[in-house]
Amino acid sequence: MGSEASRLDGTLEGILSEVVEALAPLERTPCSPGERQAAEWLAERLRAVAGVEVALEDEPSWGTFPPTATGLGALGIVAAALTLRGRRTAGALVAIAGLAGLVDEVQNGPRLLRRLVRRRRSTVNLVARTGDRDGTGTLVVLAHHDAPQTGFLFDQTLQRRLHQIAPHVVERFKTPLPQWWIGVAGPLATLAGGATGRRSFVRVGLALGVLGTAVVADLWRSPTVPGANDNLSGVAALVALAELLRERRPAGLRVLLVSCGAEETLQDGVRAFLARHGDELAPGRTWFVNLETVGSPHLVLLEAEGPVWMERYAGPWLRDLLARRAEWLGVELHRGFRARASTDSVIPSRAGYPIATLVSMTDWRAPANYHLPSDVPANLDYATVADATRLVYELARALAGQAPPAAPGRGPGPALPGS
Repeated sequence: MGSEASRLDGTLEGILSEVVEALAPLERTPCSPGERQAAEWLAERLRAVAGVEVALEDEPSWGTFPPTATGLGALGIVAAALTLRGRRTAGALVAIAGLAGLVDEVQNGPRLLRRLVRRRRSTVNLVARTGDRDGTGTLVVLAHHDAPQTGFLFDQTLQRRLHQIAPHVVERFKTPLPQWWIGVAGPLATLAGGATGRRSFVRVGLALGVLGTAVVADLWRSPTVPGANDNLSGVAALVALAELLRERRPAGLRVLLVSCGAEETLQDGVRAFLARHGDELAPGRTWFVNLETVGSPHLVLLEAEGPVWMERYAGPWLRDLLARRAEWLGVELHRGFRARASTDSVIPSRAGYPIATLVSMTDWRAPANYHLPSDVPANLDYATVADATRLVYELARALAGQAPPAAPGRGPGPALPGS
């Protein structure tokens, strides 16, 4: 069994590295020519897998979020300035408008402001169909092929240093600091100052507004990173899953491998996917897995996410099932974590679909090279990506009723072509 597992892992990692190294050199800013080129390359690669039907779908998007967030931050500064000049009513109205717009933007609201003030652009989703086409159940596996911009916000020096000094402190926390609260706190402080007449509150609101606006403006001006971990690790896993499913397709289960565009706009791509395909995804017979940044040393299963307030994912039973499959495979899977960044998972979760979100972390509780120029193929932990791939395959078998009994210990895993 040991030599078979080694051959499996070697073949799997070869497929993963092929995809990551081909796509990482492309500048995949949302809605850019590089994003589309990545989707087209991925489509051709998946069409080479027998039995996979691939479609590229053009969808609307409104571009990256920093321009909108910068404008909203500027509104917060204006609100504080008006209030300090004694124009409390005007300041309050501007603060409320800025606060509502920011929450709508970052908490995945109806996006009224984005649609009103931003130019409509185009992104592209990839949808690959495999598995049992006549199956009554559907597993949708999500990833995204666009890449994020960097900025000083993402520097991990302090977090790494804290882990070196007091690792026991860092390891106690399973929810990151709520970075978007800076933007929310500014207009709230201005409103509190205007209502109570305390200018010190308004000054705090002004300072927070300047800080928050500077942060998102820095993102706006910064380049797009290679995105090997975020999220070519997930995209590569989709290709490897297609190869696994070519050899052994779980009977009775359709599988959709979906690589979304414009995830870094805050979920334009997955919103469009559900709007287009919702009618064919039967409630109660459709399950989602999101592979989001799975190339760090430790594989993690998220339970909830929320930039402003936390939203627990639908279908906790699916996450429990995935955890049991991980135990059977001998894959270490950390649980109890929550994200302060938004992911594509929140959109199907709100629609009531059970979802399991796989991410990964370093020892200092952050994704490796997250939104940093160092997010290159050479820094990817391919063993973790391979574990995530095998784990989703085993989940598919379990949903199809074909999984072996749950028991501790590493299973041999499925066979790959040439293994």
